[in-house]
Amino acid sequence: MNQTTDARLRSDVRLLGALLGDILREQEGDELFQTVESVRALSKRAREGNNEDNARLTGILSSLPVGTALSVARAFSHFLNLANIAEQHHRVRRRRDYRRDSTEKPQPGSCEETFGRLIASGIPPEKLYSIICKLNIELVLTSHPTEITRRTLLQKHNQLATALSEFDRQDLTEPQREGLLDGIRRTILSIWLTEEIRGKRPTPVDEARGGLYYFEQTLWDAIPAFLRTLEACLQKHTGSPLPLHAAPFRFGSWMGGDRDGNPNVTPEVTRQVCGLARWIAADLYSREVQLLLSELSLVKCSDELRKRVGTSREPYRTLLREVRRRLQVTLENAEKQLTGRTDVDSAGYEISDELAEPLLLCYRSLKETGAGIIADGRLLDLIRRLNCFGLSLVRLELRQEAGRHTEAMDAITQSLGLGSYASWDEEKRTEFLVQQLEEGPVPSRLTVDMEDHVRDVFETFSVAANLNQESLGSYIISMAQWPSDILAVEYLIRYTGIRHPMQVVPLFESMNALRVAEKTLDRLLSTPVYRTLIQDNVQVMIGYSDSAKEAGLLTAGWELYKTQERVVAICRKHGVEFTLFHGRGGTIGRGGGPAYGAILSQGPGSVNARLRVTEQGEVIQSKFGLLGIALRTLEIYTSAVTEATLVPPKPPSKVWRERMERLSTKAMEQYRNVVYEDPDFPAYFHAATPEGELGHLNIGSRPGHRKADKGILSLRAIPWNFAWTQNRLMLPSWLGVGEVLQDEITNGNRERLREMYRDWPFFRSTMDLIEMALAKADVQIAARYDERLVPKGLKSSGEALRARFHDTVQAVLEVTDHQHLLETNPVLRRSIDVRNPYVDPINIVQVEVLHRLRTSQDDLQLQNALLVTINGLAAGMRNTG
Repeated sequence: MNQTTDARLRSDVRLLGALLGDILREQEGDELFQTVESVRALSKRAREGNNEDNARLTGILSSLPVGTALSVARAFSHFLNLANIAEQHHRVRRRRDYRRDSTEKPQPGSCEETFGRLIASGIPPEKLYSIICKLNIELVLTSHPTEITRRTLLQKHNQLATALSEFDRQDLTEPQREGLLDGIRRTILSIWLTEEIRGKRPTPVDEARGGLYYFEQTLWDAIPAFLRTLEACLQKHTGSPLPLHAAPFRFGSWMGGDRDGNPNVTPEVTRQVCGLARWIAADLYSREVQLLLSELSLVKCSDELRKRVGTSREPYRTLLREVRRRLQVTLENAEKQLTGRTDVDSAGYEISDELAEPLLLCYRSLKETGAGIIADGRLLDLIRRLNCFGLSLVRLELRQEAGRHTEAMDAITQSLGLGSYASWDEEKRTEFLVQQLEEGPVPSRLTVDMEDHVRDVFETFSVAANLNQESLGSYIISMAQWPSDILAVEYLIRYTGIRHPMQVVPLFESMNALRVAEKTLDRLLSTPVYRTLIQDNVQVMIGYSDSAKEAGLLTAGWELYKTQERVVAICRKHGVEFTLFHGRGGTIGRGGGPAYGAILSQGPGSVNARLRVTEQGEVIQSKFGLLGIALRTLEIYTSAVTEATLVPPKPPSKVWRERMERLSTKAMEQYRNVVYEDPDFPAYFHAATPEGELGHLNIGSRPGHRKADKGILSLRAIPWNFAWTQNRLMLPSWLGVGEVLQDEITNGNRERLREMYRDWPFFRSTMDLIEMALAKADVQIAARYDERLVPKGLKSSGEALRARFHDTVQAVLEVTDHQHLLETNPVLRRSIDVRNPYVDPINIVQVEVLHRLRTSQDDLQLQNALLVTINGLAAGMRNTG
């Protein structure tokens, strides 16, 4: 970022900050405004190393009455959100600058830059064209990581970004500028006067509605806009346009279908969410068809269209009126589904092909009669939307834990008088399932008593059997490990009468599951009936969150890399097509991070023009909240998948593999010695972080623990990472790494590690992510949590962890050959440095709120104050769980 562009961002941040300050003075009084300004000044000086100001800052914030502390935290939280808005707008502005200035080099990661570079490296244009036409990238939105910002506030944030975009115009008159400023003031005031805190915990339907918002607001327009950009770039570099049928992107969702450990996701929720998505889709298509009706007043048409509409004077309008009528019926049918009615009208559209047929007829006719430029306008955009979104807008995926299916199978075998399936060994289970699938399962009356959660499994399949075939995507089996885990779901699909295709996807996420995935997949692909069921097209999901929580980031990363290699080899051995589904989280500790580098660092051959990846709740706004940001996100995925397919990384050498294996083994030992072997660690964790309080807040619909024991083993990876992000130690992202790197360096292997960092994309990406986490962390803030919240007998645990942190920083800098953290990423370094003085006061307030809350847990004002600090820290750290 050069000085000129950096200045524009700073100007936007100053403008928004000044307006927020004016509103604070007007709404809360000069005393609070002066307190906030004093805290801000002290925090900045403390960040510059002034220990006296640091002590004064802590003293002031710790002594504030809870109401005043809440207002101060709100002020800093809102400033951080305003800074985020300015940064997002600046990203859009920079992309526009790149595209506008033909003399400047293309933006890194853009299709223009990537395609040009690939062809210059010797990739034949026709090969590039072939890959682009085959791209199959599916982004799956999830809600279980906590998106804690209310949707009404997100909408206001987007209004501010739009106003900033208008403010950039060079042709504004002075009255127009003043009018825009007034609008920005009004929006910031509205934000300040809006409660950040939800009155009740969101339901899964609420979460799904929040996810669908992005399809309405940005993705609906982003897809056709991006495909036009992609086509222009493809035409320039290969001489051929994007085929009409091409659909490089599709979308899935777990919101309303992910029942793994979430009792709030019921069969009724799934039915409602599918109905809601179809209603929104029908409404969006109806609007577009109405616009086409206004546009296509043409008289001339092809013989094919004339045969369809007869002697009508306006053939296109005649056909489209029928389309509009059927879409209206489709919308009414979706409304009936939402209310539980089953009397649907057969005149509505059921599948996408039915809607595509008249649209394609109009397209062919326009092309044939010399009106191709009209065909390639709004009509082409609508056809491309249909290719991407279908009639369901987004396919809902179902997810359930493997043990639930075992319990369901047990109910079936006991009802059949065959004994207890749950007591059978793996070989007997597999033999039974294969035989049943070969013969075709026969539904039988279940005669045994079932617990509610087992009955829920059967009811979920029953609902799925009656939903529109395009509403559902894959069925994900979490905690999958053995062949029977997958075959059991294939059996239940047929046992419960689901007739439309549904891909069954094992999610290998524990360390042991990752290590046996190859054997499990080999057994399945050697089974003829399974090959028939999957039609030689298999999908495998690998989970980043649980593996990292179990073994540490470095070890989990290496095990995931090896699993990908083995899955690729097994699928090629059996001659089947495959897609790897990456279950990444938002934070680094759950596999998050920059998408481009992550895709390029995958195992050789694992991408192959296909990619499925989760987009977690807390990062959806930052990736799809604004149209310009959504366009950049789609571009990055397209470029990275194309490059990873055409120029896959070379396999690591034997020496690198052996060293990585050694690092991985030792890192896991170090990590587990702390997290699972140290008897004091659980108590320290609960004292030093807000994890225990998170479950009482109205944040997400999913319980934080898989089981009732409340231990670290049962704690989900989301609150595990969330808690360490809040106290700024970022422990899951680096623990176990420093010691093993330092051992290698001490043993004379520093240059070998630097070679791996320089020449092996996987190792470089891993080190860069750890370096980023270390840069975001702050051990002084973490020490403040210990000082105020941790009992005396546990304080040594925190001291030891902070010492490990410092050792890890030094070791990572040695490996990367950097003088300071983020040396090669000055934009992120500057962003963190600018934010820290605004984040620090929120941490100090949170510490005090936690201290008081732990002595009076029923204090609603303290609970609200805690949630405000959580919001603010999430805004400052740019992620949650």
